[in-house]
Amino acid sequence: MTVPDQRPDLAATGDLPAGPVAVLANPTAGRGRFRGLLPAVLDRLAATGRPVRLLEASDGPGAATACRAAVADGAAALVTVGGDGTVHQGIQAVAGTPVGFGPVPAGTGNDFAVDTGFPVDPLAAAGVISTALVAGRTRPVDLARVTTPDGTTRWYGAVLAAGFDALVNERANRMRWPRGPRRYDLAILLELARLRPRPYRLRLDGESHEVHAVLVAVGNCPSYGGGMRICPAADPTDGLLDVVVGGRFSRTALMRVKPRIYSGTHVRHPLVRSYRARTVELSAEGITAYADGERATALPVTITAEPGAVRLLR
Repeated sequence: MTVPDQRPDLAATGDLPAGPVAVLANPTAGRGRFRGLLPAVLDRLAATGRPVRLLEASDGPGAATACRAAVADGAAALVTVGGDGTVHQGIQAVAGTPVGFGPVPAGTGNDFAVDTGFPVDPLAAAGVISTALVAGRTRPVDLARVTTPDGTTRWYGAVLAAGFDALVNERANRMRWPRGPRRYDLAILLELARLRPRPYRLRLDGESHEVHAVLVAVGNCPSYGGGMRICPAADPTDGLLDVVVGGRFSRTALMRVKPRIYSGTHVRHPLVRSYRARTVELSAEGITAYADGERATALPVTITAEPGAVRLLR
């Protein structure tokens, strides 16, 4: 999906389009601990007086398709109940449209919802969304648009990872054993064993940089991975992307600096460089990028900050 040439000029407190509220829920998000929450969320949304339609989807691509169909059928708002992966699917449908978007944080990682000001508590977030629906209020927030060399586009809200963490995700997704979090732990150990700085080519608003790095992240928001502030200065309302590059780290140095990512103090390390740009061109061999924790695309990519591309219900 691409950005329309003319985006509707809605004020921050402008009228929400008439129409129903579509809801995309992921019952497996957060390892199922919020499974019983959905009826209460639906009740709060229904209390706004708008029709509420629960979307059906069996997988990620199906979820994105269902969201696009709901928007095409005239939904005034889309609410996701799940984590960053569920948000990611919903964003593909609402980006660049006047449709309101409300993320109810009910996943293992809820970085986009939290970083854009929604309460951590799912029912409290549903209350914020319902209040905005009644008032017809939306607030513009930036998204990042990823474009591949063949012109395919994809959106993300939080962070695109294209370094060690992306390699770990890629390995973990290929593994069939062990199950659960232990698979990710094993993937970390296996990738650590083969850790090496890789050559990356960056063009930041046309300015070229060639670096050897083990961590590369491009953030619209500060956090990924459930609260790891990899791009701590990122602001989803400034029309810019934050790029954080971790250079020639050894295995030991990387493991020492990783805990500091939760507080964002890793950017003070002498091997870490931070940049800010509207457009980021990123390339490297053998890297598949992950956006909002979801498998996105192999490098190279061009990432562009799109101001006000999503209208949040808050």
